[in-house]
Amino acid sequence: MKIEYNNLYTHFVFITLHREPLIKAENRERIEKYITGIVNNNDCKLYAIYANPEHVHFLISRAPGLSEENIASIIAKSSSKFINDNRLCPHVFSWQQSASAFSVSKGDVDNVCKYILNQPEHHRKKTFHEEYDEFIQFYQKTIKP
Repeated sequence: MKIEYNNLYTHFVFITLHREPLIKAENRERIEKYITGIVNNNDCKLYAIYANPEHVHFLISRAPGLSEENIASIIAKSSSKFINDNRLCPHVFSWQQSASAFSVSKGDVDNVCKYILNQPEHHRKKTFHEEYDEFIQFYQKTIKP
């Protein structure tokens, strides 16, 4: 059945292999723009992105025909190739074999965008490891009736 309207917002977190700080500040915008292009070319829309040295946050609304796993695989494969082909990293660049995808309600899109775009300030207070552990704890809570 064709889906005429969808509300499928997903906050992704991609982590560099071994959580190494491989994304240099001078390449951040170029990598963000490339990922934005991948998203747009797959009938999705990017709302916010920020590439930290060892991880990238981005929020998209995705096409209903794409699962989170499909779009994550497309983005990871293409962006790794782009980073390696353009020598944006001193060694071979790779993402971890798994990523995180968190569903976001339409009412929370603005807050998630602000969170993503405020990454430099946020990481002055918390390490990525602390942030990621909090994300997992928050999203794994069981809601009891």
